[in-house]
Amino acid sequence: MKRQLNFFAALATVMGTMIGGGAFFKIANISSLTHNAWLSILVWPLAGFITLMAGLSIAELASVYPEDGGPVKYLEKIYGPQVSFLFGWSLIIIYYPANIAALSIVFATQLKEIPQFKNCSTTLIALLVMLTVLVINWLGSKLSSQVQKIALVIKLLPIIAIIVFALFYQGPNQLAGAPSPHLTTASSTAAFGQALLAVLFAYDGWLSIGNLASEIKNPAKTLAQAIIWGLFGVTIFYTLLNWSYVKVIPWNQVVGNQSAALLTAQKLFGHLGGTIIAAGILVSVFGAINGHLLLGSRMPYVLGREKKLPASNFFGKLNNQTIVPTNSMLFECIIATIMIFSGTFDSLTDMLVYVSWIFSILLFTGVFALRKKHPDLERPYKIPWYPLPPILAICGALFVVITTTLTQPILAIIGILLTLSGWPVYLYVQKKNKQLE
Repeated sequence: MKRQLNFFAALATVMGTMIGGGAFFKIANISSLTHNAWLSILVWPLAGFITLMAGLSIAELASVYPEDGGPVKYLEKIYGPQVSFLFGWSLIIIYYPANIAALSIVFATQLKEIPQFKNCSTTLIALLVMLTVLVINWLGSKLSSQVQKIALVIKLLPIIAIIVFALFYQGPNQLAGAPSPHLTTASSTAAFGQALLAVLFAYDGWLSIGNLASEIKNPAKTLAQAIIWGLFGVTIFYTLLNWSYVKVIPWNQVVGNQSAALLTAQKLFGHLGGTIIAAGILVSVFGAINGHLLLGSRMPYVLGREKKLPASNFFGKLNNQTIVPTNSMLFECIIATIMIFSGTFDSLTDMLVYVSWIFSILLFTGVFALRKKHPDLERPYKIPWYPLPPILAICGALFVVITTTLTQPILAIIGILLTLSGWPVYLYVQKKNKQLE
């Protein structure tokens, strides 16, 4: 594919894919888990710190292997084709379609807050917005990346407006009397772990920027910069945004309330201003759906091009007119459609984050393995303060995986079984390829 995406396009893809429904709706789930205003805020910079440590670690791998497939390629270089295929399989059947489905549900839920759409079907709206994003991506990566840039600028406007007006808000500070945070029991620690898992969804999406390596100018340098600056910026925005919610509206209106962001906007800007902010939130979620389809469609395409999937010719084919993997796009949207009918926002996002962080542990440990195995390998970017960032990233990932396994065992089992379902597929394709040799 043609290298036509610059640093800003890569940064917009990283931030635009991350900033979506989680920024505005995860506070409902988190507040219900922590039952504490300060913990509901503090979990955001903590998750951002863990993700930034992960980003610093992955950026080195991205600079060494600036190839299509991103993290799947990194795992293949370090651990071999079996492990990398299972990760790619989990991305194809869980990660990307679950993101697309969950965010489409969020878009529909938010749109129904507007009186004219109140009686519309949530499922129908979710399907229509997904179809719209599919059409945009079908028309080419240049158009979809332009949409991503525009969406990033628009989605930052309501976030910045809420933060700035909350800083100077003259009404009662709802945080003033909030009790201090505490994690004194095993149950409260477990609940905080679940909240951390929920927050990590909001930080999700940056890892897949490597899927666009062949379309990015100077990828060895650009990928690392886009990951690091994107994660740093998003952490600041998320922390201040959620602080704004808890400061402006009463705590009992935050807990479990999917409309906390809208209520905050209405409190700060009045009804009309709240409507404008709500429109900005819709653009934010739309941009995130676009980013996940843009990145996600490249994964089955790469595996198909390399003859690692059944029907590889189908998945590895580019559209003759727009030079994008339209077959892979359609496949991801079909799985997302099934998930829209069968899942909910929180269950879908928890599962995709859980599976993703299991493989992320392998990526972080892979940094050590690669440095030991190939110490003289050219590294355009090297992790600062090594080995601290990958160690901290591993600790954070282990905390998430262990607490999720203990507190949500059914979700964990389903995620693991779906991932392992790729093993017989791998064996089948390997056998078929040998017969064709």
